[in-house]
Amino acid sequence: MADDAGRGLPSDRALTETGLAPARAGRVLLIACGALAREILDLKAANGWDHLDLTCLPANLHLRPERITAAVEAAVLKHRDDYQGIFVVYADCGTGGLLAAKCVELGVEMVAGPHCYSFFEGSATFAARDEMTAFYLTDFLVRQFDAFVWKPMGLDRHPELRDMYFGNYQKLVYQAQTDDPALDEKARDCAARLGLDYERRLTGYGDLTGVLARL
Repeated sequence: MADDAGRGLPSDRALTETGLAPARAGRVLLIACGALAREILDLKAANGWDHLDLTCLPANLHLRPERITAAVEAAVLKHRDDYQGIFVVYADCGTGGLLAAKCVELGVEMVAGPHCYSFFEGSATFAARDEMTAFYLTDFLVRQFDAFVWKPMGLDRHPELRDMYFGNYQKLVYQAQTDDPALDEKARDCAARLGLDYERRLTGYGDLTGVLARL
């Protein structure tokens, strides 16, 4: 008979004394916004975090933030029996504290802070800047500017609305997760289309790295 250990199977002694753990025992599921998927996968690969699994909710939930809490709850309830732990990779994201309250109710943790712009820059740094007249983009939002900003606001059909929407802003801040000249150029174009000054900050992954490292 082939050796069970050699085939990656538990020994009879282990089965007798400790049983067999679920296939995903020791693993943590990240329930994340789709806008963060690429960054999370990059961090997983760079740090060898093979114990972290990822499932993402549609990024366009940010266009209807009142739906985020229910979507996160459904995902937690769907997966919680399959994992040792679940972590929600959302900040408040316009839910008015409802997502944080729901996570407490469900017994899962989430990212602290108001939104991803805060934790990408570092929440303490972001709060200290107190930039009330800045409009922020991340790598994802630069790539998806038309889908997430220009078209939902109707600026593709009514460009005359631009100054009504953005008249109180002074600059567009591109929080760059990667050093990509093509994205930088696209972000500059986004600023020009909105009639705003342009600033690029290479933030990398900010607090997200430390948050995921704890898991």
